[in-house]
Amino acid sequence: MSGKYFITTYGCQMNVHDSERIAGILSGMGYEACDSIEQADIAVFNTCCIRENAENHAYGNIGMLKKLKQANRNLIICVGGCMMQQIGKADILHKKFPYVDIIFGTHNLDNLQSLIEKKLAQKKAVIEILECDGSVKEDEAMLRSSYPNAWINITFGCNNFCSYCIVPYVRGRERSRQSSFVIDEAREMVAEGYKEITLLGQNVNSYNNGTDDIKFPELLRRIAAIDGKFRLRFMTSHPKDFSEDLVRAIADNEKICNCVHLPVQSGSDRILKEMNRKYTSGDYLRKVEMLKKYIPSCAITTDIIVGFPGETDEDFEDTMRLVRTVGYDSAFTFVYSRREGTVADRMPDQVPEEVSKERIMRLIDLVNSQTREKSATYIGKTVEILCEDYDDRKGMYLGRDEYGRMAYFASDQNEIGNFLDVKIEDANGISLKGEIVNKR
Repeated sequence: MSGKYFITTYGCQMNVHDSERIAGILSGMGYEACDSIEQADIAVFNTCCIRENAENHAYGNIGMLKKLKQANRNLIICVGGCMMQQIGKADILHKKFPYVDIIFGTHNLDNLQSLIEKKLAQKKAVIEILECDGSVKEDEAMLRSSYPNAWINITFGCNNFCSYCIVPYVRGRERSRQSSFVIDEAREMVAEGYKEITLLGQNVNSYNNGTDDIKFPELLRRIAAIDGKFRLRFMTSHPKDFSEDLVRAIADNEKICNCVHLPVQSGSDRILKEMNRKYTSGDYLRKVEMLKKYIPSCAITTDIIVGFPGETDEDFEDTMRLVRTVGYDSAFTFVYSRREGTVADRMPDQVPEEVSKERIMRLIDLVNSQTREKSATYIGKTVEILCEDYDDRKGMYLGRDEYGRMAYFASDQNEIGNFLDVKIEDANGISLKGEIVNKR
């Protein structure tokens, strides 16, 4: 086979990694990536269903393909991912967009080649949505597209069943990869020149719970022991599984970034219980205190949901107080999004949209003020930056320090993949600007 492909990815970093797996499959079939969907022979939409906006965005873009399909009848349109794994969504998509050729779920991504071959042999659409069989496939072929960053899945699915979350229903129960395969993959990435490795999972710090394989802190230690200069990150960790052993592993290994994403979701104990988060605000703050005790300079980021069913003004103020107490370096803030099939979707007292919007704006203002304060402390300092990309609009390179802060700087040569010492001259909200003073 030969031709060109174009992949559109929605949602979280795990979906980006899934798209690298899809690219690996298509590349193995003889297809090459192209720069626009208009040039493609195969167009793949890797969808996300975590929030309603992601679904609506996907539907909108798929709808715009009708004219493209009419102009090019040979174009193969594939729609897969979490959105399709939801009960009934594949049928809805097929009825609404009959020109979609292949529909597949998260649990049969590896079957994409056979689905494409089947479609090429027949006129009708191919629809295949499989249930999770509890297995984990190792040594998957993929075409990585995020140099100098390498993403490595260590767990799949989730056992937490937070009342607002659809993930356990579409990605299945939690399964962990064997540590030997994960470590070998990390070693291979370092050997290939990748400079930052991020371990991925819906709940990475519950890795291998209930098995006789090594647990997450030891996995971090063994990857950090690999020879070579690189950074090691992980996301996302759950507060209930955030242990002292994990904090010590971070503190004792300079390759592990002193930056922890620890989603709190709410500062209200009542709402946390309704969310089925399995910790209180006090529990969470004690984990933060422990983290700051061992790693005083550690950057802490979080996720926060506003407008969860039944959230009162007092509940929201509890969240605001917690945010002030922790002093986050940054935060992802969201208005609660109803997901059909979750416990929260059936809860009474859904918060009016206008109330949620007013609260989210207040929260964003608070978080942004904290972020600006953190950024301002960088001015005049020299920090190590890993260059990740080039911004054509600004005409500058960009990269992050180990704490996740983005910095822009000029250079007359390609710096992507290089570690650089950058002296910070200016701070603008979440980003910094400086000049290179040393190349490593």
